[in-house]
Amino acid sequence: MFKGTYRYKIDPKGRLPVPAPFRKALAQGGATTLVATVLDQCLAIYAPAEWERLEAQLSALPAFSKPVKALSRLLASRASDCEMDVQGRIRLPPALRSAAGLGREAVVLGVLNRIEVWAPEAWETFLRESERILDDVSLDVEWPLAPTRPQAKPNR
Repeated sequence: MFKGTYRYKIDPKGRLPVPAPFRKALAQGGATTLVATVLDQCLAIYAPAEWERLEAQLSALPAFSKPVKALSRLLASRASDCEMDVQGRIRLPPALRSAAGLGREAVVLGVLNRIEVWAPEAWETFLRESERILDDVSLDVEWPLAPTRPQAKPNR
C-alpha cells in the first residue's frame, strides 16, 4: 500500500504533511484519521483498518506471555489518533515526537502496510547499519532475484 521515501519539515504546531501518494491510498480506504505509535526508533502510522488488524493479531497471541504483554502495552499505551486536516497534514503529539527524536525535519517512509516517520540522523544510521548487516549475511541470496527460466522438457 505505501512505498517510497520523502523528506518534510514538521511545523511549529507539530504538523507533518502526509505524502500525496499516501493520501490517495488512504482516501481510497476512506481513512481520515490515522493511528500513530512508537516503533523501534521511529513513529509507525497506521490506517484505522490496519491498526484494527494489528490489534486482532496481538489479541490472538498468548495473553499471559510476558513479551506479548510488553509489546501490547508499549504499542497501545503510546498510540494516538491523528486527524488528517484538509491540507493533508497530521498533528503528531509532542510525546510521540519526543520519543522518536523528531525535531523540525522528518523522513517519511512507506513500509507496505504502514507509514514510518524518522529523524533524519536516525534514518541515516539505520540505513548504514542495515546495509552492512545485509552484506554480512547475504546467505548467497541473489538480490534482486534472477528471473526464473522455464525448465526444458526432457526428450523422449
